Amino acid sequence: MPDAAIRLTDLRKTYAASGKVPAKEALKGIDLTIPRGSIFGLLGPNGAGKSTIINILAGLVNKTAGRVEIWGFDQDVNPRQSRAAIGVMPQELNIDPFFTPRASLEVQAGLYGVPRADRWTDEILALVGLTAQAESYTRQLSGGMKRRLLLAKALVHRPRILVLDEPTAGVDIALREMLWTNVRALNAQGMTVILTTHYLEEAEQMCDEIAIINHGEKVVQDRTDSLLACADSKTLVVDPGPWAGSLPPLPEGVTAERRADGRLALTYAPGRVQADRIIDALRQGGVPMADVSSEQPDLQDVFLSMTRG
Repeated sequence: MPDAAIRLTDLRKTYAASGKVPAKEALKGIDLTIPRGSIFGLLGPNGAGKSTIINILAGLVNKTAGRVEIWGFDQDVNPRQSRAAIGVMPQELNIDPFFTPRASLEVQAGLYGVPRADRWTDEILALVGLTAQAESYTRQLSGGMKRRLLLAKALVHRPRILVLDEPTAGVDIALREMLWTNVRALNAQGMTVILTTHYLEEAEQMCDEIAIINHGEKVVQDRTDSLLACADSKTLVVDPGPWAGSLPPLPEGVTAERRADGRLALTYAPGRVQADRIIDALRQGGVPMADVSSEQPDLQDVFLSMTRG
């Protein structure tokens, strides 16, 4: 088995000019290694290049230059094997409204050349919670059920790697919980999962490792806990009770905000300012402190600091 599920080397993509639309360099030499068996987050702002990477992996877009290896297969040398190793749950609803979920999975399995004896249609329908709707036309399914069907279609050929492109966009809490339960179960069985999402709290909770890309370039790649640790930012939250005074001068580099509930949020960089200096300044300024707590930075703080501008 390969040590990396996916390895991208100097991956580049330039979309040619069309009419009045100029040429666009979407990917500018991406180097990316996704560990086998991980849940990997691929994050970035709109237009960063995430969809281009996914479409290249799926064989829907031809790269301009670089090397793509999927489960150890070079995409140029072994295109069929590399595509068979990956399943993609797209963001768009691309299902036939006149097929039933069962028929959709059978057709998808046929396209991948899965023998009838090796198909696991009933198991997939049960996994995504569509057993009761197996013989209903897909046009009759709710939006959430259609997204479940997209996940089911991505699994028909038992891929080694599952790509989830904004899987929870516009879905309810129940479906989101069901999806993440299934993803964890598949990952526990050895499947590598690649996730793109704008819900950064999901990436923080789910992903072992994260790469952030911006303007077609990789900004950073590291384990999730290491990324959170590198954010030199903390917030001291002070409850002054019914106090209505003004803040005294604070140490340089500390920003203050009064929240809607009356608490004071004082954000600082622990590497430059110690918390006791902030507390001393508040005491000297006569600010009462009924309660004091601390908030750690989250993935959103890291994401914004690395993609701003």
